[in-house]
Amino acid sequence: MPAVSNTSPLFNLAVIDRLELLREQLGEVLIPPGVESELKRHRNESARERLDAAIRLKWLRVVSLTGSVPDNLAAILHRGEAEAIALALELKADLVLLDESDARSVAKRIGLAHTGVLGVLRRAKDSGRVTSLRAEVARLRAEANFFVHRALEKELLASVGEEI
Repeated sequence: MPAVSNTSPLFNLAVIDRLELLREQLGEVLIPPGVESELKRHRNESARERLDAAIRLKWLRVVSLTGSVPDNLAAILHRGEAEAIALALELKADLVLLDESDARSVAKRIGLAHTGVLGVLRRAKDSGRVTSLRAEVARLRAEANFFVHRALEKELLASVGEEI
């Protein structure tokens, strides 16, 4: 089953022009309407154009929930996160893409496999698709205002043979 994504991994990869990594790694990625709505509101025009192109090419596909978002998800997560997790549960998705720690904690607690933008970039580094994970993380910080704790960054870079 395809992966389901929240807004952040898609937008962050689109900002640094690495959205194609998702298509290469996962094939098709599904998003709920709440995520589509959030993506359309972002200010970065180039990123929005890349995301619109992915939707036109149909590897990024909007899929509506057949049910509603469970109240316990809606109460603690943002709309896109709650919808993405609910859609992943409905579809029995193999993977859900999430960056925010609260959403990742919920996914873990309910048994959903998850990764985020850093996991996608790490896979790309492992496959030789990107040459420097350090450079990609720096781009995320500079261009997408992405936050990653220094200890996590150090651990991530060490895991691929790069040092801070």
